[in-house]
Amino acid sequence: MIILGIDPGYAIVGFGVLDYKNNHFSVLDYGAITTDAGTPFNERLEIIFDRLAALIDRWRPDAMSVEKVFYNSNAKTVIDVSQARGVIMLAAQKGRVPVFEYTPLQVKQSVVGYGRADKKQVQEMIRRILSLETVPKPDDTADALAMAVCHGHTGASMMSGAMRIKRGI
Repeated sequence: MIILGIDPGYAIVGFGVLDYKNNHFSVLDYGAITTDAGTPFNERLEIIFDRLAALIDRWRPDAMSVEKVFYNSNAKTVIDVSQARGVIMLAAQKGRVPVFEYTPLQVKQSVVGYGRADKKQVQEMIRRILSLETVPKPDDTADALAMAVCHGHTGASMMSGAMRIKRGI
């Protein structure tokens, strides 16, 4: 199963593409879609959509794992991230990729085994789980890989169950 993990944003959208087979992850691709602060917001959304659509076209993922947006203290930021998340969801829909959403707590629990783990603990576990020499940068990339790992650990069983039901097994 190919999983595309996404850490949504409008300046930086982290992505990670993993192949998950027999309880083992293989890294296919990871990085970040970035947009410049001086670019009009609508153009930033278009850049995110176009680049993500190209990633979906290239890797043909079986699932997209996206972090649920939560309200922190800056309403404008959460609104702008939500708009970026909307074009991310649209790219998945247009590419016919099922979307699975996870909270930061669920991701930390799945990756580290502790829902209150700090960012550095999650990043180090991602490095270890994926046998990477260094923690991927920027942080949004490591977060996206964590999203994909979370789906592999929790969503794969949901998907296989759905496939059994679909096939009548």
